[in-house]
Amino acid sequence: MRWDSLFNDMESQFAESERLALDAEINERTRAEMVTAELADRLRGSLRCRLAAHLDCGEVFRGALSHAGADALVLDEEQRQVLIPYASVMWYEGLGRMTVAEPSQVRRGIGLAHALRGLARDRAELSVTLRGQGSGPVRLTGVIDRVGKDHLDLAVYTPGESRRSRQVNQVSVIPFASLAAIRSRRSGEL
Repeated sequence: MRWDSLFNDMESQFAESERLALDAEINERTRAEMVTAELADRLRGSLRCRLAAHLDCGEVFRGALSHAGADALVLDEEQRQVLIPYASVMWYEGLGRMTVAEPSQVRRGIGLAHALRGLARDRAELSVTLRGQGSGPVRLTGVIDRVGKDHLDLAVYTPGESRRSRQVNQVSVIPFASLAAIRSRRSGEL
């Protein structure tokens, strides 16, 4: 009996030691994985979840995360979609802990300029929010005429009117670094 107790005790100590070693290895691998995780990977891990993006200009956009690209995300609101560059976000609410790496090399290369060129091609009416300097956000309504490497030309006109030369009040050249968010109608909605 005495030997049985001794061996049982030794076996339980060995099992506990193995469990502790496995826990330590799992924790170490989790820490190592977290070090290499990028924000886009965390966002992809939260696709279709409801998020709040608090921007540096004071705006807060809430919606279901439908896309997390190389340098911008898309939130689906009830009737609109909002394209938000990562650089304009101060913090997120509702972001999960899971990370999902982008497996496609092509998709990893699709950035903000690509999305803006798509909006320019569609001649979509947009509400553009610019990053304000202490006085709050600046909003412009218009259509993207052209997209360069690091800027866009926005034909600004009165909301609700069609983009015609005589309705254009001005053409604003906006550096990508100044963009806080771009809101458009959801696809298929008028």
